[in-house]
Amino acid sequence: QVQLVESGGGLVQAGGSLRLSCAASGRTFSTYIIGWFRQAPGKEREFVAASAASIWSDGITYYGDSVKGRFTISRDNARNTVYLQMNSLKPEDTAVYYCAADREPLTVMLKGLREADFDSWGPGTQVIVSS
Repeated sequence: QVQLVESGGGLVQAGGSLRLSCAASGRTFSTYIIGWFRQAPGKEREFVAASAASIWSDGITYYGDSVKGRFTISRDNARNTVYLQMNSLKPEDTAVYYCAADREPLTVMLKGLREADFDSWGPGTQVIVSS
């Protein structure tokens, strides 16, 4: 497992932007799949985005339907950090955002990027989007 710590959350007006960071420990970070999930009050945790290394390309990324075209996930393996750039934020994006990781990216991808298949989680960072 790796240790994960999120940062970058805060209060922003609708239409604004925030960039979340997820710093990870561990020397094999580049081989992990990293995901972002979020949980709003009274709702279940929701998949937001994921990034996995690929031998065939610069990497594979996935996005939840509600954030496609607005959020971008990226990773800096040299810094052991994954970012979530969030643009055109909406009040419904308000949630606690969690970073998650797993050492078996293929398994996680084949199972559909379920939160149960990620074995390391950060404590979360709060994002509030005001209308």
